[in-house]
Amino acid sequence: MEFIGTFFLVLTVGMTVLDPGGAGQLAPLAIGSVLMVMVYAGGHISGGHYNPAVTLAAVGRGATTLQVATGYWIVQLAAGVVAALTVGYLKGSVPVEPMTLAVGPALVAEFLFTFALCLVVLHTATAKETEGNSYFGLAIGFTVMVGAYAVGPVSGGAFNPAVAVGISVMGMSLWNAVWIYLVANLAAGAAAAVAYRTLHADVAS
Repeated sequence: MEFIGTFFLVLTVGMTVLDPGGAGQLAPLAIGSVLMVMVYAGGHISGGHYNPAVTLAAVGRGATTLQVATGYWIVQLAAGVVAALTVGYLKGSVPVEPMTLAVGPALVAEFLFTFALCLVVLHTATAKETEGNSYFGLAIGFTVMVGAYAVGPVSGGAFNPAVAVGISVMGMSLWNAVWIYLVANLAAGAAAAVAYRTLHADVAS
């Protein structure tokens, strides 16, 4: 399930952002929407992480174990690569201009909205107080949509190491910039877990 959800997330990123046939200003809406529907589809099976940073936050929150998380990380990253290769096959050999990132702003932008995403996941999908709600997928997908609109021009709006690897394979981002996403996204996942544990006394429930 983690492979399927991550695959369709990264596939949608590539298909809606890259020309020909890109969705232009509607791309963030499509990306947030596919994440939403995949979270609803697979949340009861795998938790619907589809993001190594979210998985790290779940480990820090106590919702899963490091052993399980390691398998998730491998599958999520593999799905990102396969999705990127699929985009290349579907789009054909079209020229792609990689983003040029300003390191400081990109780090801050990726950290802030990955933190927001992970905190929303923890509060809507793992908290006892919101257990059984019907809105968790919508909240998670819309967080990504908002982040993509807000800071997409600054960092590319990955908020996800699997997406970062995928866009690097697609040529949308340079490989020498992938560390920006990995550092910011994983640090944000860890920080979200700390914030959750600070706000909730029942972290083990």
